[in-house]
Amino acid sequence: MQSRRPRSLEVPGVTHGGAPIPMGARVGNMLYSSGIPGVDPSTGKLGADAASQARFAFANLRTLLQTGGARLEHVVRLTAYLKDSSAREHINAEWLQCFPDPHDRPARHTLVYDLQSGMLLQLEAVAVIEES
Repeated sequence: MQSRRPRSLEVPGVTHGGAPIPMGARVGNMLYSSGIPGVDPSTGKLGADAASQARFAFANLRTLLQTGGARLEHVVRLTAYLKDSSAREHINAEWLQCFPDPHDRPARHTLVYDLQSGMLLQLEAVAVIEES
């Protein structure tokens, strides 16, 4: 009998403020994230500004992907939610580090959204994992 991979995925040190929501889920070769905040996993606190929240959010994305058996190149869509448009430059800086090739990037949609609890930005991703 083959062991079943857990569906729920977590990022150690990053939670949804006590809500019973996993950071993501994987079923088959599909991985979906919940909202990925710019939380420093070593402290459990949001970064102080949009630049640090963007760095932590993308680092948390990479950790979530790794936990689910995926890599950045498996991401097919990324949605960025911003408290206001001024955070876009910080999202773009991290985006370009993660996806430097303009011919090999996932789809992306950026929305201005009324984020709560001090969040200046949040990510959401979908990945299709190529099984070997």
